[in-house]
This record gives sequence, C-alpha cells and structure tokens, in this order.
Amino acid sequence: MPPVNGNDKVLKLGIPKGSLQEATFKLFAKAGWKIREHHRNYFPAINDQDISCSLCRAQEMARYVEAGTFDVGLTGRDWIMEYNSDVHVVSDLVYSKASDRPVRWVLAVKGDSPYKRPEDLAGKKIATELVGFTKRYFEEAGIPVEVEFSWGATEAKVVEGLCDAIVEVTETGTTIKAHGLRIIADLMHSNTQIIANKAAWQDPWKRKKIEQIDMLLKGALCAERLVGLKMNVPQDKVEAVMSLLPALNSPTVAHLYKSDWLSVEIVVEEGVVRDLIPQLCEAGAQGIIEYALNKVI
Repeated sequence: MPPVNGNDKVLKLGIPKGSLQEATFKLFAKAGWKIREHHRNYFPAINDQDISCSLCRAQEMARYVEAGTFDVGLTGRDWIMEYNSDVHVVSDLVYSKASDRPVRWVLAVKGDSPYKRPEDLAGKKIATELVGFTKRYFEEAGIPVEVEFSWGATEAKVVEGLCDAIVEVTETGTTIKAHGLRIIADLMHSNTQIIANKAAWQDPWKRKKIEQIDMLLKGALCAERLVGLKMNVPQDKVEAVMSLLPALNSPTVAHLYKSDWLSVEIVVEEGVVRDLIPQLCEAGAQGIIEYALNKVI
C-alpha cells in the first residue's frame, strides 16, 4: 500500500484475522485507534495517518513480520515458535477470544486409551496444526513419533482412530473433554505478543511509534480489570473509609468547597467492587460513583 500521509514514514501494522480479530479491534479502540474493516478487504482503515493496516492470519503473521512485509504485528507466541521466526518480541498481551488467560497446547488421547505419558506414544501417529513445534518437542524428548498436519476437526481424528493422539489448542479444556478426550501433557502456554521486524525496530521513528502502540495497548488491557470509584466522605469518617480501600496507588483526597466533607477517588479491581461498596456505605461514604476506565498507564 502507498504511504497514507504523503511521506515515507508509515508504520506497516499487521492485525490478526480470524478468532482474535474482533478482540484486537476492541483493544485498539480502547487504546485510541479506531480500525474500520472494509467488506471483503484485507486493508482496514485506521484513524492514524502514520499507520497502514493489513489483516493477516495469525498463523502467518510472524513470517511476514520477519520478512519486512509488516513492521509490527500481533500474533500468538505459538506461531512464532512454530516457524522459529527471527523477530523482536516487543511485549506480551494476554488476551484472547474467550478469556484473559494464556491458551494451552496440549497432548490429548482418547479417554479409554492406555497412553498416560508422552513416552507411551513412541511409534504412534499424532495429528496437529502445530507440526513444526510438535516435531521438535518429541525429537528433543527422544520419543520417535509420526506427526501429520491436521486441516481441522483435529479432536475427531483421534476419536475416529485416524491417529493415536493430537496436539491441540485449548483455553479451558472444555472442548477436549466434550469430545471424550483426555489430556496427558501440557506442551506449551501461549498468549498474544507484539512482534517487530528487526530492521524496523532499529529505525528510531518506527521504534518510537511501535513503543507508543505497545504502551497504550497494555494500558487499555490493564484497564479492563479495573474501575474508578469516587465518593464523598465526612472528615470524621475518613480513616474508617481509608482502611477499606485496596487502591492501585494511594487514594486521591480533596476537600470539598466550604465543607468538612472530603472527596475520595481510587482505582480498584472490578471484582472487589460488589463487596466493597456496601462496606464503604456502612463506614460513612456517600455519593459513590463507579466509572469505567479506558487506559491505566
């Protein structure tokens, strides 16, 4: 694509197409970049004249970043390891389509099979989409196996007897169990990473832009589990209220104009709010406001 700002200083950004796409669009929006996808178009619009945006399958992203097709991209650690891609890992971003936990690549067999350890699969056939990594795993363990590529429906193949085991990705293990399979080993934990082309990382302008994206995406991700609380507290109750506050940093306290009341503001984990607010009310706080956060840097 040609430069979008009339000069040669354009950062080529790769966005993972597929299961991570919508979550990535939402994360960028919270960070300040609105990405708008065009119908049947691999080049979405982005509200930053210094960035050109392209969609790319996560499985291929690391190879394109390594080759310089993209200056920076987001993909899973698993696909970087699959191809042994020579890229600079800028940072980890732990988010996914279903949860905020890293995904797992697991070795699974039929529930009634005799295999209990990876060593039990010597001489057997394993199906997976992650062929390169799986081969290296068993080679390094000294276990001779046959590894074949799976085009999909991998869980069904072991059930139907087309292979003896599978290496498959899971977030919760629910799908694995639903197919009557049993996990016998965790091979790798993976999460989304921001990766940069090594030459782009050495370019001062591109590096600064990549670091800006990295900082704001991490700030947006951090904000997803936090909320702000603001309340009014009478001066004689402030110590009791303060003792309840699990603040990210020290609470902000300000005197209300011509009053013996104080305004108290904090940032807390969203999960504690349902128990915390009733306790704050009992301690004397009033006018409690809970508000969402876009970024916490």
